[in-house]
Amino acid sequence: MYHKTLSYRVFTVFNTCSLLALSLICIIPLLHVLAVSLSAKSAADANLVALWPVNFTLEAYNKTISNPIFLNSIWVSVKRTVLGTGLTLLLAFLAAYPLSKEESAFKGRTVYAWIFVFTMIFNGGLVPFYTVIRELGLVDNFWVLVLPGAVNVWLTILLLNFFRGVPKELEEAALIDGAGHLRTLFSIYLPVSLPAIATLALFSMVFHWNSWFDGLLYLSKPQDYPLATYLQTVIIAKDMSSMSINPQEMELLSQKTINAAQIFIGALPILLVYPFLQKFFVKGLVLGSVKE
Repeated sequence: MYHKTLSYRVFTVFNTCSLLALSLICIIPLLHVLAVSLSAKSAADANLVALWPVNFTLEAYNKTISNPIFLNSIWVSVKRTVLGTGLTLLLAFLAAYPLSKEESAFKGRTVYAWIFVFTMIFNGGLVPFYTVIRELGLVDNFWVLVLPGAVNVWLTILLLNFFRGVPKELEEAALIDGAGHLRTLFSIYLPVSLPAIATLALFSMVFHWNSWFDGLLYLSKPQDYPLATYLQTVIIAKDMSSMSINPQEMELLSQKTINAAQIFIGALPILLVYPFLQKFFVKGLVLGSVKE
């Protein structure tokens, strides 16, 4: 019979309280934003809203959803996230496979690996990068949101380390049966890498969905902005021209409630996707990190 010691019980209580406090720190701001978005103008402007709506109303959501620029920014973000995540995973998958091999199997593997790592440490700077983007004709082009960050070295290294933990016997059996490297990659490595791919997909989705600076830098038309860039211009820069609110609506709507509604809608997609990938998250990070 295992008896829990006093120190173990103290640690368990302390650990539970710490995790509960961290959870509340993450949840309370979101609940506050939701409550403000569902509250009346007078209560929101007077800062009377805490975690529960005051004078419940959906006017802020009605105005937000009826704004064509806001809806288009969501569509741009959805396209960017889907295409960017798919392209990033494909390139990471194709790059991690050869880099996971030993030097004897892939000559020059170390050199190529250091080239990848070098790009994580050094870059040409913002002005040269913008010049390259402009010369490629990507300014005011949707693909400027996808192509510059298509090769994510950090995700490639995570997948590389996972591939190193895959038993070599699986690959050897496939090669004996006559499979080439591409067949081995997609028939052997892909099925066993689903937890790692789900983790990488989550990282990439969050990056693309929340990225705002590239849209502000390379796109000049508000109707081409992704959602994060649109929210930055409306909430941080306080440019309300794209909201097209008339004086009559200002009597019922508050800038605080509209901003809160937009923030909550912007966070909602990731909140809905994350629970489905959560079961792969920890497993995908630790698998392949320890070799037996």
